[in-house]
Amino acid sequence: MSSLLSTLRLASLPDAAQAMRAQVREFLRTAWPGAAAHVRARSWMGFDADFSRKLAARGWVGVTLPARFGGADLDAFSRYVLVEELLCAGAPVSAHWIADRQSGPLILKFGTPQQQDFYLPLICRGEAFFCIGMSEPNAGSDLASVATRAQRSDTGWVLNGQKVWTTNAHHCQYMIALVRSSGEKGDRQAGLSQFIIDLSLPGVTVRPIRDVAGDAHFSEVFFDNVVLPLDALIGTEGSGWAQVNAELAFERSGPERIYSSIVLLEHWIDNLRRRPDSAQFAASVGRLATHLAVLRNMSITVTARLALGESPVVEAALVKDLGTEFEQAIPTIIEAAVGDGPHGTLDAELHRTLAYVSQIAPSYSLRGGTREILRGMIARGLGLR
Repeated sequence: MSSLLSTLRLASLPDAAQAMRAQVREFLRTAWPGAAAHVRARSWMGFDADFSRKLAARGWVGVTLPARFGGADLDAFSRYVLVEELLCAGAPVSAHWIADRQSGPLILKFGTPQQQDFYLPLICRGEAFFCIGMSEPNAGSDLASVATRAQRSDTGWVLNGQKVWTTNAHHCQYMIALVRSSGEKGDRQAGLSQFIIDLSLPGVTVRPIRDVAGDAHFSEVFFDNVVLPLDALIGTEGSGWAQVNAELAFERSGPERIYSSIVLLEHWIDNLRRRPDSAQFAASVGRLATHLAVLRNMSITVTARLALGESPVVEAALVKDLGTEFEQAIPTIIEAAVGDGPHGTLDAELHRTLAYVSQIAPSYSLRGGTREILRGMIARGLGLR
């Protein structure tokens, strides 16, 4: 246990990254002048290609990618500040989100020079949006048992299978999918590879899934004898499991894992300032603020590890699990407060925002790895299993 905890010694954001904060806020004043709280609360899933392209024109999509590909060539700390400001403002980040956070860095690390030259400039210009094909109907959190298969052919690969809960697949041009390229389902991690899939290819069918809030952020994707070129493979054949784990460290540890409910929290606090009985809620607000401060420090510390080129998979899982609990606690605590207090001073916008976050919050512990899987990883990291 001590060896794991020692890796979480606190880090802080460098001055250069902090200096970026004012620039981002100034950009948001014109590019995203604001919206109702219930709209801003959808930041994580807000798909707005025009906003993402404005961000790209400013140089802030592919922010950590090298300048030769159109990236800003900044470090992980600068991206942390950028994402933190975007989420706190409730800006719609979903269009470029995955390409900027995962797909671009993955292609940079494992892709061929040809793949890098083709895809990375498109990502940095906001012209190519990516989704991630991991979960399957019978392999939701158990990624090692995926059954979608890429069979080698004379000219490339033939892909058959299905992915589900794929964020924004119906809006994206490309998917990076983890599939089985050799062996059988029972072989677990062996024989898994990652492929870049052009979603406009014949044989690809994308069906949006509407959620309880009425939105359609997720999709199921079907592959029926989809012909992929040889260079669709990322990295080496059979190395997909190791590549995915490196990728998930980026996905699970950033500010997006602690700020999903932040617009609701901020709006509630603003509402409390107008209430004569606000003092009775001070303990709840203080508790949430304290938890946020600790989680933010942990998240920045994992970012520091990533900036050193390390892959803190277990530490990222810990941040994601605790962050999810915090994000889900916010609507629960506010619901209780709203139920206990007089309703005359509560504005309708708070009710709308609370209703949306309460409906979508259960998904927080599904996306990026379920709570049960993450806790198993953490237990192994602590030497408990």
